[in-house]
Parts: sequence; C-alpha cells; structure tokens
Amino acid sequence: MRGLSASDFTRIVDQGLAESNQLLPRVGASEAPSAVREERTPFGFDKTPERVSRLVSRVVRDRVFRRIVLRAYDERCAVTGLKLINGGGRAEVEAAHIRPVEAGGPDIVSNGLALSGTAHWMFDRGLISMADDASILVSRQANDPDSIRSVINPSGRAILPGRPGDRPHPHFLRWHREHCFKL
Repeated sequence: MRGLSASDFTRIVDQGLAESNQLLPRVGASEAPSAVREERTPFGFDKTPERVSRLVSRVVRDRVFRRIVLRAYDERCAVTGLKLINGGGRAEVEAAHIRPVEAGGPDIVSNGLALSGTAHWMFDRGLISMADDASILVSRQANDPDSIRSVINPSGRAILPGRPGDRPHPHFLRWHREHCFKL
C-alpha cells in the first residue's frame, strides 16, 4: 500500500464523478439544435381545482369485524401461529373473510380468520384452505407446496378460538373449498 498525493487523489475523484452522458443537463449547458425551447409559464397556485361528484354503490363493511376476529383469535395467525405486535401495539394479523363480502359473505366472526399477510394472500388465492376438522389444506397446484407447509404451524391444524361460536362455520369453509381452493 502506498499513499496518494493530493493531485492524484483529486484526479481519481474527478474521473469517478465525471458525467459523460448527462440525463438532465445542468442549467446553462448548451442545448442540442433539435431541443424544444418553450417559455416558462407561471405556476397557477390560486386556481380552484375542478371538483367531480361521484355516486358509488357498494356494500358497507362492518368496521368492528377486524376487532372481533382478532380478539377471538388472540391476535394470533390461525395458520402460522405467529402473534406479532408492532411498537404501536397493532397486531400484524389481518381479519380475513372465509366467504368474501363480494360473494355474499357476512361480517361475522364465524366467517373470519385471523391470518398473517402471507397466509391471507395464499388463502384468498386458493393455495390453502381449511377442512371442517381445522386441518390446513395445501393446493396441489401450488408451485412450492413444501415452502407453504414450512410456514404452517407444526400441528398442521389451524389455531382456532376457544369459544366454539367464534370458530369458522363449516358452511363458510365448504364455500371456500368449493369456490376458491385449487384442488
């Protein structure tokens, strides 16, 4: 190893920082003859923006659904078993509908599961489902079923609420297997 003189150091830095192909030329740089020259227009900050009124028709979602589902599952993912709470006290799990509202599913705890983001994504896409006995089903069409099985809790069964009335209703589970799950 040898030391560098100040002039050698400056030359190396200048070579490294040289811009041979400027994406945005600096102000005052010469412009190509084909460049378009336009006058600057003043910024219109005092103009009133156009307002558009829209009438939307959609199903009103029950805001309490997330709270009751997460409370029933003790903020724990039914599939992975993870219970992650962020620094602000918010649970990582989401309240997933077994039969979606768009398909006529109600916002009730027996139509809900507490699922982590990845498990929710797989459930909604039919890569996983649940049998009536709470065993977790993995689709044969999944491109990496072994990886899916590795995130499922070791029992291979969903972790369900203690109260029987809070557990997934077999009617909704059957609907999910018949309409979403990819055999």
